[in-house]
This record gives sequence, structure tokens and C-alpha cells, in this order.
Amino acid sequence: MKDSYTSNKAKLALSPAVQAAAINGPAIDLLGYDSALFVINSGAIASAGDFGVKLQESDTTTSGDFTDVAAADRLGAVPATLAADSTYQLGYVGSKRKRYVRLAVTKAGGTSIALGASVVLGVPHIAQA
Repeated sequence: MKDSYTSNKAKLALSPAVQAAAINGPAIDLLGYDSALFVINSGAIASAGDFGVKLQESDTTTSGDFTDVAAADRLGAVPATLAADSTYQLGYVGSKRKRYVRLAVTKAGGTSIALGASVVLGVPHIAQA
């Protein structure tokens, strides 16, 4: 029987914390999986914080090699400015799929935002035990 628990793997995409500056999440290795769903949770925003997130891809884990994922290679959308106490989701379907993906937090103004994210990897190449 297939179920969500054994057919998926959850990983940390952005440690839940109060973010006061732009930050990049860790490189998420897609090896062995055909789908990635990012779940982004925002909390309190201080001093009209203007923060956003974008999905990036790369064939290496080198930070400078990551580029923004094209709209055609992404499922869902996130507003340019995140709202307080909200949940967003982004899927990665890269047409020229890269091995690694990550979230990049952007800051356009304000003081801080409470923010965290997880990624759910699905459609494993080999069924999990």
C-alpha cells in the first residue's frame, strides 16, 4: 500500500527564526526524487518588514552557482512581500531539472520577519523501506 509517509521525505529548507536580512537556505539534493514541494510559513513582521522568497536551482552546491527558477519551472506563486502569519507553497518541476534547489529570502525594507520552511521530496526512484 502506498501512503504519504513512506512515499515522501521531508527536509528542512529554512530554519524557523526571526530573519533580519536576506539569507539563503541550504541546498536540497533532489537525487532519487522527481518532485519537490516547499512549504513556507511566516510569522510576525516587525517595522513594516518587506521580505520575499524565491526558488533557486543549481547543478552544484556552490552558492554562486544558484540561479532563480524560471516561472515555467515552478508551480505556484508567492507574493513579492510576504504577509504575516501565512503559509505558501512552491513546487519545482524544472524542465531542464537541476540536481539542487533552495529558497532565497530577499529583503526590500523593514526590520524583520519570523520565517521558516520545509521541503517535501516525492516520487522516489526506489520505493522507501
